[in-house]
This record gives sequence, C-alpha cells and structure tokens, in this order.
Amino acid sequence: MRRYSSGLRQAGKTIAFVPTMGFLHQGHLSLMEKGKALSDHVVVSIFVNPTQFGPNEDLAAYPKDEDRDLEMTRKTGVDAVFLPDARQMYPDGFQTVVSLKALPKHLCGLSRPGHFDGVATVVTKLLGIVRPHTAIFGEKDFQQLAIIRQMVKDLEMGIDIVGAPIVREADGLAISSRNMYLTTDQRQSARCLYQALTTSRQLVKDGETNADAIIRAAAARISAYPETTIDYIAICDPQTLDNVPVVNGLVRMALAVKVGKSRLIDNMMLTQ
Repeated sequence: MRRYSSGLRQAGKTIAFVPTMGFLHQGHLSLMEKGKALSDHVVVSIFVNPTQFGPNEDLAAYPKDEDRDLEMTRKTGVDAVFLPDARQMYPDGFQTVVSLKALPKHLCGLSRPGHFDGVATVVTKLLGIVRPHTAIFGEKDFQQLAIIRQMVKDLEMGIDIVGAPIVREADGLAISSRNMYLTTDQRQSARCLYQALTTSRQLVKDGETNADAIIRAAAARISAYPETTIDYIAICDPQTLDNVPVVNGLVRMALAVKVGKSRLIDNMMLTQ
C-alpha cells in the first residue's frame, strides 16, 4: 500500500481515501464517488477495527462479505482496495493509543467509553499507510467526523478531511450496515429517528429556541414507536459538541436510539 501511494505521489497524482469497515452500502459508495470527483485516484480500506468495539458490542457479529464488497468497489471505479488484518494493524508489542481530550466526552462517547480512542488510533495508522491528500467520511457519524478533523489539525497531518452528506432510504432512515439486523416491524419503528429530527427542525423554523423543549418533543416522537430505547438526544455546537440551551444560529441535533437490539444513530443541522 505504501509503495502504491508513493508511486502515485511521485507521479504527481492526488489520492482520495475512504476508510470503511466493509459490508458496503450506498452510503459508502457515495463517499467513493465524492473521492473520484476530488482526486486522481481513490483508495478504499476495508478493516473491521477491533479496538473501537466495547466488551458488550457486536464485533463477532459484525456483518462481512468481502467478495461482495470488492465487486461493489470495482463497479464504482475505485483504483485500489487496502485489506489489512488485525495482526498487521496491531502486531505483538503494539502499545500506542491516540486519544482526544474533549470531543469524545459527548454524545456516543458517553455510552461507548474507549470507542473513539480506537477510532482515532486506527484512522491515524490508516492515514499514515495510505498517505492520501484527501480523506472522506460520512456525516452520519458526525462525532467521528469532528474528532478526525480535530486530530488531523492537531497533529499537522496536512490532509483535507471532507464530510459527505447522509444517504437515506426513501422514508428517511439513514443507510447503515446495522439496519440489516432490524426485523420488519423494527424497520418501521426505525423511521422515528428521522421523524424526530425533521419534527425538531420544523419546531425551530416555527420559532422554538428552547433546546429542552425541542428534545422533549423529539423524545415523545421516538417513544411513540415500539421497541425503541433512547440512548441520547442532544442539541450541540457543531464544532465543540457542547450542549447548547438555546438554538441560536446553526446547531446540530444528534441522537442514538436502540431499536430492538440495533443501536442506530442519526443527526441533522437545525437552523433558526
């Protein structure tokens, strides 16, 4: 992978990088298409990173289909796919962790301790191996995007981090690998995430500025559906992820909801 990237750089070519954990879907493909528009060559990595899963999370059950993934990258016109394994990424004696002080202490970081240390560490390694000019991440994982942007800035990596819009199903559900775990009835309940976000956006457009009132309305919408358990609903500053009490200008609403056993996340910008 390093030799491939070095050859491209020496030839004056630009590289866009899309890191994934595989089981690709239309959301991933949209990142690849964006990479094609921004750079000469697109590199995709497929690696299910064990260090970002907690002890009670679904690492063993995480869906995998390498042949299908590779066929999808071919059809999309990706130039190279990097497929490391855990022993290559974390060999015996590996002991470095990349950790941010503030951004992980919000949203998903509160219920998934250590998760973003795993994300920051593996992304640092992947960026060091692939050596891209641009790396593209989906806005569905908005906290992850904010953390990676801050990390790249702090460590002077000189890489342009690009956020790509959320890709949704026809009824608004954000496309995710975890959607495959939903039963037919749970799939209907999962619509509540998008409905809660759009209801909140409309409340703001109608003049509501009290964050607690908006959150209560969103929680009521979600709780009206069966098999839903709210992990968090937050209205936060898009840069710091600090909770904001009053909607004033651009704020981001983010939420995590368990539908059955599947933990789904989504977010949306709210504009006064």
